Amino acid sequence: MQPAPKLDRIDLKILTQLQRNGRLTNVELANRVGLSASPCLIRVKRLESAGYITGYGAQIDVRKITSVLTVFTEITLSDHRRDDFSRFEAQVRKLDTVVECHLISGGYDYLMKFITRDVEHYQTIMENLLDLNIGIEKYFSYIVIKSPIVKQSFLIEDILPENGT
Repeated sequence: MQPAPKLDRIDLKILTQLQRNGRLTNVELANRVGLSASPCLIRVKRLESAGYITGYGAQIDVRKITSVLTVFTEITLSDHRRDDFSRFEAQVRKLDTVVECHLISGGYDYLMKFITRDVEHYQTIMENLLDLNIGIEKYFSYIVIKSPIVKQSFLIEDILPENGT
């Protein structure tokens, strides 16, 4: 991977457009960001090589396939040494039902998001996680009833410092 290049406003436009629709053709992308096709493709390849673009994929509405249960789980570890966090994260990384895991500050250590078939499936996952003896002291579960807002993209420019990149 090459060193991360400094981003300009065109790079940010490219990233924003690809975040919204990764299936844009290079010509469509070039038109949207105000470049010709060849320089646009060079920039996209540079952004990929530098690790700004980490992949492309389809956003699937799994509810059209089957019913699912989304559960947010707060997890507190019993010990807080570096090895305890590493051991926990290594085991959790193996679980396909974990779609997000965040080490956070506050009253607990991790906030995790699970996608499961139903409550029984989630409970089995948690029991198996506890059986691994990876230092879970306690956990609290929050079952999602409705998700009125779920965004797959956001305006990159909105989260940049005032003076740019």
